[in-house]
Amino acid sequence: MALDAWFLSLEASNVIALRLVRLALGGAQAKTESRKMADEKLAALLELQWKLATGRVGLTAVEITRSSLQHYRTAVRRNRTRLAKARSR
Repeated sequence: MALDAWFLSLEASNVIALRLVRLALGGAQAKTESRKMADEKLAALLELQWKLATGRVGLTAVEITRSSLQHYRTAVRRNRTRLAKARSR
């Protein structure tokens, strides 16, 4: 589980760097990215809350932690893929 947390922090750092480049450039692209960033964070949070409320993440603290880390790693990975594709254009 510690490795999952470490990977999440590494992947999130990469996404932050990709986003900072977009935001630093300013303009319409930065405005769009800042909206997407907020929307994606809210969507990830609400989805995890729903999973927690419906018991889909496990019953023990370890299961819940592991599922939560996996949930956010998936969201971060999706963002990294989107940002990397946009950067290569």
